[in-house]
Amino acid sequence: MNEVKESLRNLEQTYKLFQQQQITFITALEHTRENAHDKIRPVSSIGQVQTYMDHYCNNATDRRILLMFLNICCELSKLCQKLEYLHPGNNVTNSILETCKTLVSHSNDLSTIRATYPHDVVNHLSCDEARNHYGGLVSLIPIKLPRDMLRQQSVSFQSAGDSPKRTHRAVVSKERAPAPLGQPPASQTAATQTAVSYRDSLQQEIKQNPEKHPAGAGRKLCKILNGPWKPPGRHAF
Repeated sequence: MNEVKESLRNLEQTYKLFQQQQITFITALEHTRENAHDKIRPVSSIGQVQTYMDHYCNNATDRRILLMFLNICCELSKLCQKLEYLHPGNNVTNSILETCKTLVSHSNDLSTIRATYPHDVVNHLSCDEARNHYGGLVSLIPIKLPRDMLRQQSVSFQSAGDSPKRTHRAVVSKERAPAPLGQPPASQTAATQTAVSYRDSLQQEIKQNPEKHPAGAGRKLCKILNGPWKPPGRHAF
């Protein structure tokens, strides 16, 4: 999951640089559309941008900014694949993931999508450009960066990862929980039962064969097994 977070951070930094060059990006699209004699229809898909760059781009500045856009889209697609591979997610995250995968498909029609508050990229376009040519294209990356999906996936990961710890803590807590008042812990009860059983069998042996054991051996044995006498009260257990 850390690798995914790092990839997202890198993407966001790259997008900040791209965002500062939106005018350069729109200019490059204008140049390539003109070279392709394709000034009527809107630029509505990633595949269309790829075609413009591959076949109708005549200068290094236009190629650089178009390539930056395509690389960001490619990295977003890879990020979706990583998230899908790392964790199956739930109904919410899977739905977001499918939407993201659809958005970055090269053939997907982006002409109707628009980034809204807090994104203001569309406002940097002229009215004609925003409505008819590039509104969907410049809206793609800001609404695509899957911060919400990543956060929910992260929570899901943490929940899955913490389950064994919670189970372990529950077991430890149960083991360390104090016994009810007047009742010794389970481990002490088992030890006491073993000592009593051993004491009884040894006392029986002393009764049957008194010549093998010195006088008072039984009393000494009981004192050793039972511990020193304690007065009744809160220290009795």
